[in-house]
Amino acid sequence: MPDEQPKEPSEAELLEQLEAELRKLKVSDVLVQTVFTLSSLGFQKLGEDRRDLEQAQLAIESLRALVPLLERSLPPEAIRDLNQTIANLQLAYAKAVSGERKRSPDQSGS
Repeated sequence: MPDEQPKEPSEAELLEQLEAELRKLKVSDVLVQTVFTLSSLGFQKLGEDRRDLEQAQLAIESLRALVPLLERSLPPEAIRDLNQTIANLQLAYAKAVSGERKRSPDQSGS
């Protein structure tokens, strides 16, 4: 019958599919994705329009904690690239902090 539509999977079937996918997933895969997300978010938090230095600093500190954990799971060149991303984020953070100081009037009263 050509008009028959495929039946929707049941909740139990969906759960089974999800569990099968989770069994295939490696922690290192999740960490790599997390590192990419954190770096993107960190750079976004340093943008002029929605600057949040506290969140950018948290992203940097998180990356510095996570990347060493991946050294056994990734090739050396990938670790080098991730460390370069951290360095670039740190430089962007330093520039943003410097820019904030230049824009803010001195509040010390000296």
